Amino acid sequence: MKIKNSLFILLLLFSVTGYTQYSVSTPPENWQHLDKMQDGIMGVSADKMYSDLLNGKSSETIIVAVIDGGVDPLHEDLKDVMWNNPNEIPNNGKDDDGNGYIDDYYGWNFIGGKNGENVHHDQLEVTRLYKVYREKFKNVDPSSLSKKDKKLYDKYLEMGQTIEEQRSEAGENAAFYGNLLEVVNVLIEATGKDDPTMEDVQKLDTDDEAVGRAVQVAMSMLSEGGSVKEIKKELEFGLKYFSGHAEFYYNPDIEVRGIVGDDYSNSKEKYYGNNNVKGPDASHGTHVAGLIAASRKNGVGMDGIADNVKIMAIRCVPDGDERDKDVANSIIYAVDNGASIINMSFGKGQSWDKKAVDKAVKYAMKNDVLLVHAAGNDGKNTDSESNFPNDKFKKKGLFGPKNAKNWLEIGALSWKGGKESAASFSNYGKDNVDLFSPGVDVYSTKPDNQYERENGTSMASPVAAGVAAVIRSYYPELSAVQVKEILMETTTMTKSASVVKPGTKGEMISFSELCVTGGAINAYEAVKKAENVKPKKKKNKWRKSGVKAGKSAKANKDRV
Repeated sequence: MKIKNSLFILLLLFSVTGYTQYSVSTPPENWQHLDKMQDGIMGVSADKMYSDLLNGKSSETIIVAVIDGGVDPLHEDLKDVMWNNPNEIPNNGKDDDGNGYIDDYYGWNFIGGKNGENVHHDQLEVTRLYKVYREKFKNVDPSSLSKKDKKLYDKYLEMGQTIEEQRSEAGENAAFYGNLLEVVNVLIEATGKDDPTMEDVQKLDTDDEAVGRAVQVAMSMLSEGGSVKEIKKELEFGLKYFSGHAEFYYNPDIEVRGIVGDDYSNSKEKYYGNNNVKGPDASHGTHVAGLIAASRKNGVGMDGIADNVKIMAIRCVPDGDERDKDVANSIIYAVDNGASIINMSFGKGQSWDKKAVDKAVKYAMKNDVLLVHAAGNDGKNTDSESNFPNDKFKKKGLFGPKNAKNWLEIGALSWKGGKESAASFSNYGKDNVDLFSPGVDVYSTKPDNQYERENGTSMASPVAAGVAAVIRSYYPELSAVQVKEILMETTTMTKSASVVKPGTKGEMISFSELCVTGGAINAYEAVKKAENVKPKKKKNKWRKSGVKAGKSAKANKDRV
């Protein structure tokens, strides 16, 4: 869809990304912690949980891995809750613990190079697949293809058309954003103010053609509310967003993997990357980490859901689609280094090497690690449309598991309640999405000691992961599967609640049709239930002591 005017731009951007800075009105900054009955907003009842159920109780520190685009480990609200590799001396250029990763003090970066460079932007998976098929089918006579290859060839042609259309549209939108941003900058220069008011704009001499045009645009924008400063910020974001789509996402002719220096065709390769867990843009991952565990004891910023966890930072998500090899290695690294929970706020519509990811997920399942994954922001039904990674194994085998029992798929809940309880952008699925969690206007940490509100299932997933972390911390004898069961059996939502179906303009649907449980996560109810659940798991002495306490790189390699 092409953008027609400046006001529609912002609305379209919000719907495309599922990711906005502010709503027309905003909830309290701690709304995800609140209780529906006590506070009138359906958060996860974390504050009530701590005051009524956990006050004076002891807990065990657990590790939560954040697989994302980067985390700022020095943020004022995160520095005290970051995982530190106990057997690694930071920044001495040596692999002190012999695990194959040099100076992995806070975690690891699987999309960095040995020379310190980092992958920032990358293609979408559909573009990478198209590039592979383009090489396969160049100079091929379609009539000579087998039935199997002909089907693949048709898919290749379809991909090519989609990529061409999307890249062209992204380029047009980027140009439009750029033009509007130029107009706003003219206005700022003409008034001499960073954030001119309506009155400032009205006083301008419009004899200058450029200024006159800027005044017209500004008057239209300002009349709808907001400020020039906010508008400029959105336009800059939009320009960056669409430029990235045109230059990287849908560009089959770029190659960024050379920065990493691995053999990308070898999915078994593990020891590549660098120790820069922040990377060039840690905005998303830092926000995610804060929602899980921002310090509840320092009196600054905001509070995470969990009060006794350490965040392990693992970077494998660029601005673009993550690669399956990196996702698999990130999961393995987290498991090998003692993570009890892994948050994965990323996803894509295609998968290149699902087998490698499935193997890593099974490894996590075998070692009692809970995987929490964001359902996505496309407003689509993932029961009928592809979304990766997921809990369904591609190669099931005769007696092997069909899906991962240690996997939680999370949709986004809105603070608005009523018919707007489900976030308009959230993916959903009666079979494939397990429950919903706060994901609209959620306030959390940003790099360099900043804080902002953001929207997305990317936010809903870490809130849920935080609740799971509380259970695993206060009831460490419970298994990952038991924790998942507890969270799913204690969701809350008005029975047969009718809400606007995500991705539609007012179509109503029962909340019970949006996810398996038909409800939203509730920490208070989950802790109440956990108190009376009998543990089923046996202690894994190997993971309890930690891989790093005397396991070599070769030993780690042999485990998966």
